[in-house]
Amino acid sequence: MQKLLIVFGLIIVLIGFLYPFWNKFPIGRLPGDIFINSDKFSFSFPIVTCIILSIVFSIFFNLFK
Repeated sequence: MQKLLIVFGLIIVLIGFLYPFWNKFPIGRLPGDIFINSDKFSFSFPIVTCIILSIVFSIFFNLFK
């Protein structure tokens, strides 16, 4: 349990350091993501981004299982 908390803490720290550079990565703006904008309504559904993040997290957690 302690190892899991340490890993999550390190991931949060890493995300904090990478946050200023996050806009340069195409995460959330990949082809296949759905964005609908109108005057009164805005909807975004990043389906491809969710699939890719799911695959990456699955591989990561299976490596450290």
